[in-house]
Amino acid sequence: MSSLSRWFESVWQWLLWAGASVGEIATAGGGVLLAIALVVVCGAAWLLNLISLPGNWLAVLALAVYAWLGPETGRVGVGLLPVIAAFGLGLVGELFEFAAGAVGASRAGASRRATLYSIIGSIVGAITGGIVGLPVPVIGPVLAALLFGGLGATAGAMFAEWNDGRSWRENWRIGRAAFWGRTTGTVGKMVAGLAIVLICLFSVIL
Repeated sequence: MSSLSRWFESVWQWLLWAGASVGEIATAGGGVLLAIALVVVCGAAWLLNLISLPGNWLAVLALAVYAWLGPETGRVGVGLLPVIAAFGLGLVGELFEFAAGAVGASRAGASRRATLYSIIGSIVGAITGGIVGLPVPVIGPVLAALLFGGLGATAGAMFAEWNDGRSWRENWRIGRAAFWGRTTGTVGKMVAGLAIVLICLFSVIL
């Protein structure tokens, strides 16, 4: 047996063990705790969208794992339909984010390097904003991550175009497109992610 086959067999055995363990917890009355954990994980994953990480897909994965390994019946049981709906929303969010960024960049005439630097800048900016925050109760870090992410995208795109010898007027036009493309795309992705979180929530309380 090859090492790859042994690895797949080990993973499969681990999944079977995890499924049995989760089933025992649910049978023992821990289904509510598992449901709470699912909602918390999905909520945390949703926030990862602010720093350009695949938060929506992590939430979909958590919901799919819960539907497979969690309680099969009862109030906190989750069927296949919520998983399919969450997957569809995750796909819509990704397509919207990509379209918003691509349309803005293409209209402004951004280069591939500017697009790449814009992505890097948005990640750095969003992380910085999440750490620094804004003086707004509760949602301050979220707003800061969104704002700084857009500013980081602007700075990255402008720096790349400046290195290519473009004038500052052209750089500014591309930078603005990067800002609004990144901000609009992130907002759309966050809306889709919020819908996924609500699906997780209502799936285990209704």
